[in-house]
Amino acid sequence: MLGEMPTDKARQLAVEAGLDLVEVAADARPPVCRIMDHGKVQYERKKKQSDGGKTHRTQLKQIRLRAKTGDHDIDFKVRRAEQFLKRNDKVKINVMFRGRENAHHERGREMLLEIIDTLQEVSTVEKPPSMESQRMMTTILAPKK
Repeated sequence: MLGEMPTDKARQLAVEAGLDLVEVAADARPPVCRIMDHGKVQYERKKKQSDGGKTHRTQLKQIRLRAKTGDHDIDFKVRRAEQFLKRNDKVKINVMFRGRENAHHERGREMLLEIIDTLQEVSTVEKPPSMESQRMMTTILAPKK
């Protein structure tokens, strides 16, 4: 805080300090100026702005299937899982069993293994297919680094 002073004196102080005289508030009377390294401030502002859009927190996305889900529907869900993985999200794939389907857990395991095989180029298996509850088999896929 140097207080009010003539512009010439402020410029001279800035030159002596090897810094810039930057007008902060032009509308104020008298105009408010600050002695600082303007290049450094611009660089930091630009860096902060460019880093702001790049942050992506990994989320766990779920895809639900049934033991009787058709091939086309599975293909559609696999494409969606691939999009999630490319966005750097983890994918949890659930196969739910109802009624008589409970007797055919091997069908659910085959579906999950087939999906894992399809997505092996973009993902790694974080948790292999296993029964999570009496009615649900799950696997978790993480994006490849």
